[in-house]
Amino acid sequence: MATTTESKLPSRDDALALLDEWVQADSLRRHCLAVEAAMRAQARERGGDEELWGLTGLLHDLDYDRYPDPQTGHPRMAMAELERRGYPPELIRGVASHADYLGVPRESELELALAAVDELCGFVLACAYVRPEGIHGLSAKSVRKKLKQPSFAAAVNREDIARGAAELGVEHDELITAVVSALEPLADELGVGTAWRNRVDDATREAARPEPASGRFASP
Repeated sequence: MATTTESKLPSRDDALALLDEWVQADSLRRHCLAVEAAMRAQARERGGDEELWGLTGLLHDLDYDRYPDPQTGHPRMAMAELERRGYPPELIRGVASHADYLGVPRESELELALAAVDELCGFVLACAYVRPEGIHGLSAKSVRKKLKQPSFAAAVNREDIARGAAELGVEHDELITAVVSALEPLADELGVGTAWRNRVDDATREAARPEPASGRFASP
């Protein structure tokens, strides 16, 4: 029997159409796809609703392109739009909770997982982007080494990454490995796969480089 949440949750195709309508920056779209993949993996690991967790990850930065100002915009506009479209309150609260400045405490595993993987996804993509192999073979040890370099992806808040893992109750290396594993199947779509890197020129790769916007789309 479908749960109440499932009955209210729009399809992934609808969510992708909404994302495409609101998000123009390729780097932000890739980030949202990465967080979706990481959230789906976390849902499977923790017995959560994979569609709910996945769509929360996909749409958590829905309004960042249009309304990036934390004082008046992101994620308030996304929350209002999602509510208008009938998305479930669990998803909308998850979107709210990932923005520390809104003061929404993280209570559910969904909310804790989103906070844990959000910044980390951006950092993992940044690490993968500078490797000839992309994300393939990227180890937790390599990611930790880059985390210790303040100049690399400097916009990423290292304390947020560490705190996210701790609040979720997982070891740092375990979470890094889980995120890499979740993102690897989407390597070419995320711009960190060898096939993608081989078929585009340097100018295209440079244009696709993740951007350091608030640390979410980190670049070295």
